[in-house]
Amino acid sequence: MVADGAGGNVMDPRENPDLLGHAEAESELLSAWNGDRFAHSWLITGPRGVGKATLAYRLARFVLADGGEGPFRESDSLAVGQEDPVFRRVASRAHADLRVVERGFDIQRNRRREEIVVDDVRDLVSFFAMTAAEGRWRVAIVDAADEMNRNAANALLKTLEEPPTHGLVIMVAHIPGRVPATLRSRCRRLSLRGLAPELVGRIMAERRPDITADRRAAIGRLVDGSPGRALALVDTDGLTLYEELVALISDLPAVDMLAVHRLGDRVGKRDGGDAFRLIAGLLPRWLEGMVRGGVTGTFPEPVVPGENEVMARLARTGGLERWCEVWENVRDLFFAADAFNLDRKQVLLNVFSALRAASRA
Repeated sequence: MVADGAGGNVMDPRENPDLLGHAEAESELLSAWNGDRFAHSWLITGPRGVGKATLAYRLARFVLADGGEGPFRESDSLAVGQEDPVFRRVASRAHADLRVVERGFDIQRNRRREEIVVDDVRDLVSFFAMTAAEGRWRVAIVDAADEMNRNAANALLKTLEEPPTHGLVIMVAHIPGRVPATLRSRCRRLSLRGLAPELVGRIMAERRPDITADRRAAIGRLVDGSPGRALALVDTDGLTLYEELVALISDLPAVDMLAVHRLGDRVGKRDGGDAFRLIAGLLPRWLEGMVRGGVTGTFPEPVVPGENEVMARLARTGGLERWCEVWENVRDLFFAADAFNLDRKQVLLNVFSALRAASRA
């Protein structure tokens, strides 16, 4: 029900009529609108999959419907009814007064680009210079602003420096620190937090009732309050992959390299990209939990039985400073693998070689 994550069970935010767990953020937006304090540019931040894009489209529909007045709209919320023409046209990507800026498609690599480039942003100036076609407002959504390269950010800055009357820019950012300060300073910021575990579990139960309560609870401990990420893990059997990773780590400094090779063969295949990206998220998260637990003495709630004991043992080995370095190197290596299309199997072998070396110290 919340979508800026991935996975077949995650509803596209363009089509999602619901926003769960963010009543405070919605109230802030309504208060600004009703109090004539509505900013012409908003930056919605928070972890992946908590509903940032869902809120962005919810706000866009509300504004394009000119504040929710009409037979299908609720005046006390941002909701625009699914029967409303505005809702239908936004969902079908056919609203003339809404422009969405996102990573374009790289034809040569047959995948989306790693960043938003200037060509994706350039026509916003002319878009906002035109008169609205269907109402009073013109709205642009940038999803996600932290994926813009420098030239794209500079092109967007021109729009924010001279905000048009009845023009609205809504930026979504997973890592707001990567959004240039020149853009952040011209936006009103709205921060979304992870949802309560029981709400994440409820969303999983509604979308995937076939998943047992125990597995829902285990997945919930992996996603830091992000229903989008939870549903993505369900769709890709990410919990099983996490259990496999923990099993490989548990014997460090010994490593079953044959098992690592088999895993590398799987993620190295043409259809192995999703599994590789899951590993790229799960393994650095595990290392981060181990390092933080070594510093504070409190390790994350275990997902796999016995993994906290493994964390504690490794944290005592080699020193936390060295494990911090390994954590950062592993995270950077996974990022480089995706950005520069490195051999995924070789990257995985290099990661486990680094883990084995650090655990021998």
